[in-house]
Amino acid sequence: MISVTFPDGASRAYEPGVSGLDIAKAISPSLAKKTVAMMLDGQMVDAATPIRADAKIEFVNREDPRALELIRHDAAHVLADAVQALYPGVQVTIGPVIENGFYYDFYRETPFTPEDFAAIEKKMREIVAADKPIVREEWSRDDAIAYFEKHGEAFKVELVQAIPADQKISIYRQGEWLDLCRGPHMPSTGKIGQAFKLMKVAGAYWRGDSTKPMLQRIYATAFAKQDDLDAYVKMLEEAERRDHRRLGREMDLFHFQEEGPGTIFWHPKGWTLFQCLISFMRRRQQAAGYIEVNTPQVLDRALWETSGHWQTYRENMFITKTEDERIFALKPMNCPGHVQIFKNGLKSYRDLPMKIAEFGIVHRYEPSGAIHGVMRVRAFTQDDAHIFCTEEQIMGEAMKVNEMVMTIYKDFGFEDIVVKLSTRPEKRVGSDENWDRAEAALKKVLDELAAQGVKTGINPGEGAFYGPKLEYTLRDAIGREWQCGTTQVDFNLPGRFGAFYIGADSDKQTPVMIHRAVFGSLERFTGILIEHFAGHLPLWLSPVQATICTITSDADDYALEIAALARKAGLRVDTDLRNEKINYKVRELSLAKIPVLIVVGRKEAAERTVSIRRLGSQAQTFATLDEALANLGAEATPPDLR
Repeated sequence: MISVTFPDGASRAYEPGVSGLDIAKAISPSLAKKTVAMMLDGQMVDAATPIRADAKIEFVNREDPRALELIRHDAAHVLADAVQALYPGVQVTIGPVIENGFYYDFYRETPFTPEDFAAIEKKMREIVAADKPIVREEWSRDDAIAYFEKHGEAFKVELVQAIPADQKISIYRQGEWLDLCRGPHMPSTGKIGQAFKLMKVAGAYWRGDSTKPMLQRIYATAFAKQDDLDAYVKMLEEAERRDHRRLGREMDLFHFQEEGPGTIFWHPKGWTLFQCLISFMRRRQQAAGYIEVNTPQVLDRALWETSGHWQTYRENMFITKTEDERIFALKPMNCPGHVQIFKNGLKSYRDLPMKIAEFGIVHRYEPSGAIHGVMRVRAFTQDDAHIFCTEEQIMGEAMKVNEMVMTIYKDFGFEDIVVKLSTRPEKRVGSDENWDRAEAALKKVLDELAAQGVKTGINPGEGAFYGPKLEYTLRDAIGREWQCGTTQVDFNLPGRFGAFYIGADSDKQTPVMIHRAVFGSLERFTGILIEHFAGHLPLWLSPVQATICTITSDADDYALEIAALARKAGLRVDTDLRNEKINYKVRELSLAKIPVLIVVGRKEAAERTVSIRRLGSQAQTFATLDEALANLGAEATPPDLR
């Protein structure tokens, strides 16, 4: 007999080979009906998986958040089943679950179009309604290859051949259709439900290799409930309305062109917004004791070999060779340069912590398919800083960074923040001992944040190659999550470069290096702000804070006087003296997301008053010129200066 332990700590004895579904049925038929999978010693498996040794189990029902990935995985199989039923001869490849949904790649001579979606969805709903049992089978390698070769599935043959010889060939069958898959899956197609939707179709090379066949990738999503699907679709529609690329054109902030893939052409208004962010962060950093530096864009290969970037990050770096055969790289990170500044001149323990900051432009190679507006680029500016400190100072400095990050996000209207600890990745530098110390230090910080009520979590294996990190994820106005700030504890890089300080005992000591960013990429953070506010930026951030519009040419001189006074008061203003109707001007300037329109005519000029219209409002308010400028000046003051 084997002992099976349940979540409440109770244990029961069963015959070896009993399945989770058998146990659920013995406890309650309703429990068995609700169960879609089980956790076996902490790992999710099929509910029908035999249990052959003592184990801890937990039944997973369809409403469990952990079941959402199963729903989407099963829906991917149903998508492939439906496509092959409707379009004989189509080959299937892979269909993984991704963030917010799933996709399946197909090989077909004739491309799919969105017009095909209705028929495919209808067939999928039929397969789900049929409630076909989903059964796992184990095949021999030869049988699997023979089956897929017989059915013309060349891509599946290649996948089977790539599976290590010591691994079993796992096949999942639903009715007559089957697929090569590790699983797990739910007991039947009916468990998927009808809350799924095909989203879009795109091209994708087999195995991401442009020398291999082009496939048709159908993206889709699925949820446990229709309400969740409806909310997601609504969020996507709202996200499209807020798309920073469209708003960037309407607001005349930036543009992109093919000659500079993954780089941004900033227009005057966009650059003004960008500089507002830098000025804000510069003031906050200076107040916190950071000193600002600037390091070279191009550095010799030897430096990147010492840092470990050459061995672990080279595929993301832009490399160049000069006529004298020297190899250089555009810097992908600022940290090695900051170590060089720390090393320049003798440092004492009394100089620590030393906080070095830089608005450093870095270059990282992103595949062309991954580039996305200002959110994913090849050249971007980091609000990068490195704190050189002793091991005893880590906790205090990390908490100071946390306070800075949290208060800055709040200044931009972000209140819902999650902090996650990303632990050591497989590809890394440094000893396990150093990683143990660094992870322990950040875990202590994470525990303190959790005790203060901050939302926390763990990202296993997602740390940087030189150290673990705390990642700050913020939620925007429509519920999307954006990972921005980081705090990284690095016991490796300073030692690799031979950096040291003189300790209290007069011996050389290697400093700890805390890598810190708040915005992360300023370009990406700009895009997040544009979408978060749907272009309606707070007055202090708006590139043009007000436009003075005239109703008649009689008020032109008054409008110019207002503009001069406003600029003297520190406001960023334009004038619109065109011979156009005021309603036309209002519509055009509203599209450009100008937050305040100061409207003046003959009457206002005579009385030295103004009429004020706010973006998104039909209402008008009236004030004397002095009152209006004083109120706008106060509102336009950055939050750190109020």
